[in-house]
This record gives sequence, structure tokens and C-alpha cells, in this order.
Amino acid sequence: MDTLRGRAEALKLARLLDVDPRDLAFLGELPADEVRVFRERAVAALFDDVPGTVDRIAALTRLLPAGAAAAIAQKALGPRLSGALAGRLEPARAADIIGRLPAGFTARCCHHVDPRRIGGIVRRLDDDVVVRVALVLAERGDHLTMGRFVGHLPDPVLLRVLPELDDATLLRTGFVADHPERLGHVVGLLDSERLASVVASAADEGLWPEAMAVASAVDGEQRLRIASLTAAQPEARLDSLVRTTAEQDLWESLLPIVAVLGEDELRAVAALPSLREPAVLDGLVRGVVATGLWADFLPLVGVLPATARRVVATAAGALTDAELEALAEGVEKEGLWELVLPLLELTDADARRRILALPALRERTTG
Repeated sequence: MDTLRGRAEALKLARLLDVDPRDLAFLGELPADEVRVFRERAVAALFDDVPGTVDRIAALTRLLPAGAAAAIAQKALGPRLSGALAGRLEPARAADIIGRLPAGFTARCCHHVDPRRIGGIVRRLDDDVVVRVALVLAERGDHLTMGRFVGHLPDPVLLRVLPELDDATLLRTGFVADHPERLGHVVGLLDSERLASVVASAADEGLWPEAMAVASAVDGEQRLRIASLTAAQPEARLDSLVRTTAEQDLWESLLPIVAVLGEDELRAVAALPSLREPAVLDGLVRGVVATGLWADFLPLVGVLPATARRVVATAAGALTDAELEALAEGVEKEGLWELVLPLLELTDADARRRILALPALRERTTG
């Protein structure tokens, strides 16, 4: 999921630095983990190296009654400075003041709070306050700020907020969540009807990349739920997923999701019109070569129509010797030769000779 993770990290970094995301497009060439580390260091630089004036104001704020501090925040400090101050106060004190502020003002402050302090503050806020602020952020379409908070929200808050959010907001917020490891739990709070609606919205609103990012961040039962509900979509919607994946070269995100499908569901995917097109299939093979996801790819190949399998075999036969070696190593490691050998019958004589000459295959046939 490196491509999608990289996109999300670039969006979060652009928001943090208050620049146009297009100005950071070059970050797409870097590994997502490196961009994440850079963003975390930028957070430290921005929020640790604050002017001494901020700490002096924070010290004075500690001496004031919470109600007075809230009034001053609204009338004199404004959202930016108030958010910065919240991150310099003890979490309990910050929560006490926030609880006395209008939800709209707090929502405008949220972006300016040190992300590392959010969890401690949220845990001390009244649930009603958190719900009101979350709904204001959603109404404003501030998915990036919501993404900072979603990993810290307790279940009672999530159960009240999730039904109030539209499907697109759920997808866009999940895409930029600062704690994607919590998304599986959030998905588990959605019943099948709502989750199916979210999947349908991914197709209808052009949000397949966001949906794949969320599905890739969860595992086990929740990934299977998402995959099965996706496979059950009408052909046109499902086909749009494959076409989006091909256009944006996101096979590394889609294939691990397809891999958890049952045989009947896999056949539904294999029968899609897009997977009969040579250009899509050729790009798919190239994507698998680049990512090494042979274990996720070959079961799908086994249920493709004969004409599509022939296209895959031709694309595989056109790989360089080094790429074929990598294929053989991956297949050997995963024990998938029984899925590869039938493709040999569909390749031309030259490709068959090159494949049979691979050391891994020679050792297997002579052993």
C-alpha cells in the first residue's frame, strides 16, 4: 500500500506546512515511511520550538478560572494561538477550558493543537463535547483534522458520530487517519448494511483509492468483510475498481484484498470486462513483478477466462531474465508451481524455453 500511504502522508504534510499539496508531489517518489518520519520531525520542529511568549501565556492561563480562560481564548487569542496553547497545557486543564468553548470555535482550534497531545486531551473531554466538535469538523469537510482525532475516539463517541457522517466523509477521514491501526476497530462498529453503502459510495463518488487504503489498513475479519461486500457489488461498480487500479497502478493495494476472497467471489472478479483487456492485464503483470505479490495474484489467474490467461502468459513470457528469476524465486518460496506450470502451455516456444531454463525450475524438474 506504499503508493496510497505516500499520498496520505503528503496530504498530511502539506496541511501541516500550510502549502498546496501539488507542491509536494515530488514526495511520491519516496517510500511512504520516510515521508511519515519527515512529517513527524516537522511536527516536533513546529510544536517544540514555539516562542517563549506562548509558554508565558500558558503559565498565566493556569492561574485563571477555566471560564475566564475560555472567554479570553475566544475574544483575544483566536483559534491558532488557542490551539497552540492547548498543546502546552496539562491535558486535564486543556480539557477543562475546551469544555467551556463553543464547538465551532474548538473545531477551528483543532488543527493548531500539537498532534502528540491530542490523545491525552480527548480522553479527558466529556463525550458530548467530542461529538459536537466531530460533527462540526465533518460539516466543514475538514477530513485531515478528523484523521488526527479518529484514532483517539472512544467507542461511545464513535457509535454516536459514525451514523451522522456520510460515506464519503468516512472514506476520506480513514484515508488520512494518523492511527490506521485503529481502523479495523472502527470498521467493526459498522453493520453490514452501512459498510456495503460505504463500498458503493467508493464506486459512485470516485473514492476507490481511499477505500483500498482503508481495506489495506485492516486485516482478518474486517478485511474479509470489505472484500466480500465489494465482490458482491454490481459488475459496473466492480469493474470501475479494476479500471481505477489500472489507471493509477494500485495493484499493490488491490491484490491483497482480492486474495482473501472465496472461489465464487474470485470468479466474479475474474469475469469482469476490464480483466479481458490486454493493456490492463499487461499492467497487472508488471505490477506484480514490481511488488512480488505472486501469492496474491496467481489464484486469480487460475480462474481467469482462457483468453485472459493467454494474455497473462504472453506478458509473463516477455519479462526479462532477471524478472523471470524473481518470479521463480517468489513462486518457489510460496509453493505455487502448480498454479504457474499450466501457464507454460500458453506461452510461445521461446518464452517456454527461457522459463524452463530457470535454475529454480530446472532443479524442480530434475529433482
